[in-house]
Amino acid sequence: MKLNKEFDIKNTASTSAPSFRNFPMVPRVVYGRGSFSELGAVLMPHRKNSDAPCIFLVDDVFEGTSLVNRIPLIFNDQVIFISAEEEPKTDQVDALVSKIKHDFSERPSAIIGIGGGTLLDLAKAVAILLSNSGNAANYQGWDLVRKAAVYHVGIPTISGTGAEVSRTTVLLGPEKKLGINSDFTIFDQVLLDPDLTEGVTKEQWFYTGMDCFIHCVESLNGTYLNAFSQSYGEKAMDLCTEVFLGDLSPSDAREKLMMASWHGGMSIAYSQVGVAHAMSYGLSFLLGVKHGIGNCLVFQHLNDYYPEGVALFKQMMAKHHIALPEGVCAGLSDEAFDTMVAVSLKMEPLWENALGKDWRSKMTPARLRTLYEKI
Repeated sequence: MKLNKEFDIKNTASTSAPSFRNFPMVPRVVYGRGSFSELGAVLMPHRKNSDAPCIFLVDDVFEGTSLVNRIPLIFNDQVIFISAEEEPKTDQVDALVSKIKHDFSERPSAIIGIGGGTLLDLAKAVAILLSNSGNAANYQGWDLVRKAAVYHVGIPTISGTGAEVSRTTVLLGPEKKLGINSDFTIFDQVLLDPDLTEGVTKEQWFYTGMDCFIHCVESLNGTYLNAFSQSYGEKAMDLCTEVFLGDLSPSDAREKLMMASWHGGMSIAYSQVGVAHAMSYGLSFLLGVKHGIGNCLVFQHLNDYYPEGVALFKQMMAKHHIALPEGVCAGLSDEAFDTMVAVSLKMEPLWENALGKDWRSKMTPARLRTLYEKI
């Protein structure tokens, strides 16, 4: 496989020499079954004083459960339960930031996200907006954040999105669905406890796991591919294959999928995703389709772009008896299709990674609409 030497994911101009990026990684990680019990010790050195709380943003599926009783609350710490039924929105971030500023006289010592990709992305975004003026929508794009975020911690309770390791927080805004892509987005601390993913429904487990699998397919088949991305992507792909086509015990499957998510997220740190993710943004913006299932709805129709990956995906669906919704785009108006197409085509780095610098000649609006019409 030929490796691309051009590393700058934003550079769309022709270059004669490599352009290098100095990407940050998560500086501290706690891993292991039962490691959630270490959270209090992890946070203590970062507590500024008794008036600067730790704010825990927690998926509301855990409200009233034993997990909440294990959160190390002291002083005036606050738990905010948030539904993950919808994609995270810029105005939701703005509302959370406004609430925190109203409720507390001092800036929080830490923002901790506990949940899936939605809660992790919200935690990253809130931490950024507590340090940077303006609204969240102002920072949707690449490298627009100027000040370091409040200390923030990510604790995934489902595996696959890679949000725990990525430098982006994907938000649905008034005009677009786009991430806050910034060196300041990266979590300062991540806690990986596979036990926290126990009890996830089969469908959610599959759709979120497929987000990781599709990360790998798109990274490994992209024009931005390099040895750094390839090493992480290949490991994540092997782990996904074990989890979804192997015969693992439930505990082994949880551990391996958690590490697949980590490696899958790292595989796109120096690379990018591709067609499925670009199209999923359009589905989410217009119809509110959640990211994991959106990727699946698109990916099943991408045999022309990722034939081997699609074949494996269909094997995984069959093994786990997953039936995707049909007719999602049936009956949409021309205006609705135009909106989805426009949102998707704005994801230029994704299209360039998938199809090369001349991607506009390969993925026309008419071609893209035809793909949407299949869903």
